[in-house]
Amino acid sequence: MKFRFPLLAGLAVFAASPAFAVSDLALVNRIGWGETAGGTPLAGQGAWLRQQLHPAADDGLPPQVQAQIEAMDISRESLAQLIGDVRDLQQKAQKRKGTPDYDAAQKTYQQRLNELYRQAQTRSLLRDIYSKNQLQEQLTWFWFNHFNVHAQKGEIRAMVGDYEDKAIRAHALGKFGDLLAATVIHPAMLQYLDNAQNAAGHINENYAREIMELHTLGVGSGYSQRDVQELARILTGLGLNLSGKPPGGSQSGGFRLDFQDDPRNQNLTLFNAKRHDFGDKQFLGTTIKGDGVNEIATAVAILAVEPPTAHFVSRQLAQYFCCDAPPERLVNAMAATWKRGNGDIAQVLATLFASPEFGASLGRKFKDPMQYAVSAVRAVYGGQPIANTQPIINWLNRMGEPLFGHETPDGYPLTAATWSGPGEMATRFEIAQQIGGGAKALFKPPSSDPNDATPPPATPLPVLQQTAYYTELTPSLSPATASAIAQGNTQSDRNMLFLSSPEFMRR
Repeated sequence: MKFRFPLLAGLAVFAASPAFAVSDLALVNRIGWGETAGGTPLAGQGAWLRQQLHPAADDGLPPQVQAQIEAMDISRESLAQLIGDVRDLQQKAQKRKGTPDYDAAQKTYQQRLNELYRQAQTRSLLRDIYSKNQLQEQLTWFWFNHFNVHAQKGEIRAMVGDYEDKAIRAHALGKFGDLLAATVIHPAMLQYLDNAQNAAGHINENYAREIMELHTLGVGSGYSQRDVQELARILTGLGLNLSGKPPGGSQSGGFRLDFQDDPRNQNLTLFNAKRHDFGDKQFLGTTIKGDGVNEIATAVAILAVEPPTAHFVSRQLAQYFCCDAPPERLVNAMAATWKRGNGDIAQVLATLFASPEFGASLGRKFKDPMQYAVSAVRAVYGGQPIANTQPIINWLNRMGEPLFGHETPDGYPLTAATWSGPGEMATRFEIAQQIGGGAKALFKPPSSDPNDATPPPATPLPVLQQTAYYTELTPSLSPATASAIAQGNTQSDRNMLFLSSPEFMRR
């Protein structure tokens, strides 16, 4: 594998800024979830970046990994079917309330929700580790965090896989307006932020406030409390239908309440005209006539193109992909691209990746727990399909960033300060020791039997120093890091010392 191609000048992706030279290794570690043990050969950085910004439908998963994903209930069944199964278990438990069978029935219901949650976590991690569309997968995590829902609320454990796949991943590199609309109408978001309780005469502002404060305009961007109230009025009547019965008495108007690519999910999101405030609204300086569900589409379209939205979201993208405190010059350039492209996310990212600030930041940004865990597994086992992601899920829980587990709507912090304290580092060192020592549990398929004592299959201990990744990183290792690794008494120690090094903690 060859690294350190100079960035090719003159390509459309980078036409707006001067050419600069960065290493392939640094680029792969930043754009995606980290380099793999075998390396990622690039046929020129420009071509690779274009492929990442416009990914192919085939994400290049190994056959064993693809088979794992295709066997999951969340991949084979529609969200409506999953919700129906969960609802049936819940109703069976409720009918047994007050009887000796209640606890067992309730346990079965909860176990089913937990299983669907685990499948969603597993599918997400497998794609992160093995997909060739690394930017799409990293953006899926970023946008989920931006439009956060907490899986442990209500039935969201059954919904979170569909929310990540259909609402987030499908729009991760498209138009921001489409992404915003997909989250607005998804049952997971409506349940999480209580819009099902929002009705004319009984206004609930929770969701309207978070849309403006966290999803689009940002705090301090100039909107008023009146705008929050008017958006809440616009959203009245938009709720859930988890009963399994036809909605009856609702209207859909011109705004799709089901996903265009999966019509089987009809009737889960409900617009109930009887609960809607049909009065005219004054929202962000625009009069929106009270004609029902179309008001929602109008409000979403307004929010998606507002200059404060372009600036706020561009800043978060720059903070995640470039630097903890991105300069205003960079954010303004991205916002200008946002305006020209009507919120085209790929174009905004192309402006970011072409900037001198981006090039100068490579190898300097501290990894959050998700980036650390996935990049460590890719570095050690990226060419070897794993059979069980539960150890990774456990590591994320220990590091304080459980997948789909952030309780509040603001998502996990994107800056280093939250994740770089002494306690956090001590936990990482312990996890580095497990990964570097072989992490055999990754290769033992999960069992439904809690007493299963079958040992994991024998796997050779990885020798990181023999990987293309380590070889290419060697020139940038500090003398202290190189010396520490060389003094490791065993291969397991040397692997752990590398995964614990300051160089590996950065991307």
